[in-house]
Amino acid sequence: MAHSLESLVIRHTHRLSSPKGSAGEGAIAARQFDAALTSVGFKLSAELLERLSGLSEASVVHTAKRTLRTVSEMVGDHVRHNSYFIDFPANVPDTEEFWMQCVAKALSDEKSRENVLTQLGRGVLDLLSLPTYGRYQHTYEEMLAAQDNLIASAGDRVTVLHLGRDLDDELTDLYLALAGSTTPLGEDDLRDLKALAERCALGPQPEAIPVRENRAVINEARLGVKADLLLDTVTDVLRLACALSGGDVTLQEPTRFRALSRPLRRGLLAGLDAVVAANPAKLADVHAHREPFKRLGERLHPHEYPRWPHAADVFAVARGEKQARSFDSRIEKLLDAFDVLGAVKLLKTAPGKLFRALDLLLRIAADQEERDAVVAAAVQVAPDVSGRVVLSVREHLHNRARESDEPRIFVNRRGRAWVTPDFRPPVPAADRDRLIAALDAEMRRRLPAPGRLLLDPDVLDVALPLSGRATAAGLGVLPRGSISAVDGEQLRFFVYWKETKDRTDYDLSALLLHTDYSTDSWLSYTSLKAVGGEHSGDITQAPDGASEFISLSLDRVRSTFIVPQVNIYAGESFEEVEESFFGFMLRDGEHKGRPFEPRTVRMKSELRGVGRVALPLVFQRGDDGRWRAKWLHLYLKGISSANRVEENQVSVSKVVRAIVEREQLTVGYLIDLMSGDTTTVDLWDGEPVPDEPVMYIGLERPEGLHPDSRIITLENLRDLIPG
Repeated sequence: MAHSLESLVIRHTHRLSSPKGSAGEGAIAARQFDAALTSVGFKLSAELLERLSGLSEASVVHTAKRTLRTVSEMVGDHVRHNSYFIDFPANVPDTEEFWMQCVAKALSDEKSRENVLTQLGRGVLDLLSLPTYGRYQHTYEEMLAAQDNLIASAGDRVTVLHLGRDLDDELTDLYLALAGSTTPLGEDDLRDLKALAERCALGPQPEAIPVRENRAVINEARLGVKADLLLDTVTDVLRLACALSGGDVTLQEPTRFRALSRPLRRGLLAGLDAVVAANPAKLADVHAHREPFKRLGERLHPHEYPRWPHAADVFAVARGEKQARSFDSRIEKLLDAFDVLGAVKLLKTAPGKLFRALDLLLRIAADQEERDAVVAAAVQVAPDVSGRVVLSVREHLHNRARESDEPRIFVNRRGRAWVTPDFRPPVPAADRDRLIAALDAEMRRRLPAPGRLLLDPDVLDVALPLSGRATAAGLGVLPRGSISAVDGEQLRFFVYWKETKDRTDYDLSALLLHTDYSTDSWLSYTSLKAVGGEHSGDITQAPDGASEFISLSLDRVRSTFIVPQVNIYAGESFEEVEESFFGFMLRDGEHKGRPFEPRTVRMKSELRGVGRVALPLVFQRGDDGRWRAKWLHLYLKGISSANRVEENQVSVSKVVRAIVEREQLTVGYLIDLMSGDTTTVDLWDGEPVPDEPVMYIGLERPEGLHPDSRIITLENLRDLIPG
């Protein structure tokens, strides 16, 4: 358990909790540890190296083994990445030539000859029936022996591991950061919060827990140690019940409620009773989740506990036996009657709902007087709206200025995306601009005045993480919509998957698009070579794990867009396989080294979405000739089997266009708001290191900053979002 908690700290903070052990002469072992880290793209900070050097050699080796295991997993080097073509990317054959080679070998094999001849006579050939197709024809060790060694480059990734505090302190700090997040966490972070809450439920708590899903996970832990629950709506209790049943606390997916013990049933019923007794109007919230409440009532047996009558009322409302007019139904009635002023008056009592309805209210307002009332109400309640919602509406209004014929993209909490034409009439420009100015002023009021602000310029185009679900778990991953420079001559994608029980075939592909998003060409198992690129070969099953690669020479690619994708051809989904992840590497000069070289990995993200086609990011060549990546983290529904890049090129093109042409609010936007008379903003290249405390915002934590500095990196970027 201690190892998993230490690993959790490293993954989230890139800090190694203060190493323990007896004092000694560990300098040599520490340098060897540092050298081993370099091979996977990591290194020890000077402070951490010094600390380890003062420990015994055995203590250093113990720490090194645990740490190397963690960072190898972070970068995807904990598995063996073999390639079908042994000397990939060299000597990749043309697709038809390769297939004919497989057929020739099958015809020379007595076991397969008759079957292949029969298929050829019918005019249709199943590639999977060919003995040499889709299965590694060499061992991992043979592949390594056939590859040249990677020549170290100044462009290789170097991720610094810093010295942290004691493990208990690091875990408490991480718990407080995740629990008090002002934006929803991704699934992996929520799972980590659950593990931390079980340890920290009785310790220090954040001042506020604004995200309801976080509160559900924490309440589950608090219930286990008999601490007071944090409940102020009936939906909080429903989320807690989902957590206790191992279900979805976001309430997006149905939960099959388990049979609960009497103490748990009493805890949930007492919580419901207290919420409704304090404010009977909270019964109206039941309507939004009537079916789950009905199913929960069947498990809790409220009739057995007459001392909690208000809890019984909750389930009576869910069954339709008791009336409780919902807020949303009252709003809907006013909007159906086009009573904008009446709707505004009621919505002012629910500021968040008012903000989410602004676009609609401005569109259906009858005249300027009504639109003025909408804007005035928004300005009045803005201080009571969460920073995440204010920023989301600000981004929405900015993009509403575009032409109405642009596609409209929808993305759900699980990353599933779909695109439709936008038939909404425009929001009047003057009212939109007034609202944007008001929202900017509100955000400026909430942001800190840090004094001296040091900036890594690469962070300016990172999209604000308004939801953790817009970012996949992994290393070097940026929020959806972020733009990052691609500095390297060779771009290489990789996917790895390992099936749980059923034969599973994932296909790594890349769609190459023209400037107008029409198809230029693609790389896949049906097109092993294209201008500037090679595919490593099709692997059709992964009982022991399998990898596929695509390598591209960026100076030879003629297209404007490169869209890597992972298609599920057969077998288990991204959520059913034992493991699956995607990433990309960048290299300089000629192709050298193994197909997978960890220190060249720029990004590695888990594939865990609902859909049969994964779209991690898109690469775009700018007018200046330089390549940049825009992050997608999207999944398309696809079809039940045999998904192929050829078949989904139209739907992929539409999604890519919608995201590429949408403008996200970025870190640079917040920096502009923070810049003022009391703040000095410096673009910093690492020299010289200031003596005084500063606020630093960048992709990675630099060494040598004053210990009282506030440091914001990718790992805690959500802390930039005001509450």
